[in-house]
Formats: sequence, C-alpha cells, structure tokens
Amino acid sequence: MADSTLCVIPARGGSKRIPRKNIEEFLGKPIIAYSIEVALGSGLFDEVVVSTDSSEIASVAEEYGAKVPFVRPGACASDTATTAEVLSHALKWFGECGMDWNYLCCLYPTAPFCSADMLREAFALLKGESAPAVLPVVEFPYPILRSLKINDQGDIEMNWPEHELTRSQDLPEAYHDAGQFYWLDAERFVKNPRLMPEGTKPFLLSRTRVVDIDTPDDWATAEALYRALYT
Repeated sequence: MADSTLCVIPARGGSKRIPRKNIEEFLGKPIIAYSIEVALGSGLFDEVVVSTDSSEIASVAEEYGAKVPFVRPGACASDTATTAEVLSHALKWFGECGMDWNYLCCLYPTAPFCSADMLREAFALLKGESAPAVLPVVEFPYPILRSLKINDQGDIEMNWPEHELTRSQDLPEAYHDAGQFYWLDAERFVKNPRLMPEGTKPFLLSRTRVVDIDTPDDWATAEALYRALYT
C-alpha cells in the first residue's frame, strides 16, 4: 500500500508584530498562498490542510486550494502554543475520523522561498535514512563562538571570552533552524511529539533562501530578495 502523506500549514490569526501576517500581501498575493501552491505543486501530499482559528485565513486558504477541515481550538492558538501541539491536534483530529498518516510535513505559512524541490529532496532524505525527522537548517554567517553581548554596565563583551583570539576558520560551523518546514515520520511523532527528536537529519539550505520574517523590516528584506532571485 502506498505511503500516505499529510501537509499541515499552521496559521493562527493573532499575529502582533505584523498584523494579519499570514495573509498579508507579499508581492501581489497573500504570503500563505506561496506555501499552499508549493505544497500542492510538489505532488507529494494526499492532503494539504491549513490549521487556523481564523475564518479570514480559512477563506484565503481555501481560495488557493488548501483544505480547512477543522477549526483550531483556542488551546492551540495562543502565543504560547507550540508547533508540535498544533500538529498533534491535527493528527488527533484525522485519527478520530479514521485517517492515519505515514508521513507529516509542517510547512510554515510565511515561507515564500521554499520550493517544491526542497520539499521533495528533504522527503527523500527522511525516507532514505529512515529518520524520525528532517530539519532544514542554514549556517550562521559568522562564528557564534565569537559573538558579543552588551552587559549590565552597557559595555561590549564576548559571550565566550576564551575564543577572543581564536581564528574564525578554527571554530566549528554552527547552524540554525531555517524556519520553513519540517518533515516527520508521523507514527513516531505521535509517540514522541517533538520536531527534533534524536536521530533528526539536517537538510542544508543556502542563506540566500532563508529570511526569518518577524518584523516589517524582515518583510521588506524578504520582498527585496525575492524580487532579486525570481523576477
């Protein structure tokens, strides 16, 4: 029997720093449309659903081809709700409808740089390695062990002063979550609902394909980069 794959796009309605963030226009269309279209266009998924507590987001999501089969409950729509809790709710809802899944992809609604090829390659890695999860990561542009902080007196000092004289090329590379998507073995996720369980494999992305969109400045940066890359 063929594997069953589910894509969940988590999009709550209560964004504060960028109001209506998940459906704000990004170069001519709601930003969530990019995620919906890339998921549908990848050919990977049996279902592409948006988990939201907002009727406005639900309407936009359905307009672009996603399904919104349930309303996300308030407990999963607060500022403190985790992505893992949102995914667990979605899987539980489907389970109560008699639908179980082999693989689960969480695709964020503000990921316009994600491509169908990224999703396909990361999924192939998940299956090929029999991994519990695959996490897209990007390298920090500067060695974090030489990072600085401002102390209580307002002075600059090193976070790791023991590396003040260490050459950058002698320090280990460091990576961070790209904030675009996660691939998960759904059966193992149900038993251990973590996005980065032991054995998670990295999927390395270029820094030119990653912008963390949290502020209006981030938004402007992402639009400028998108124009440079794709127009």
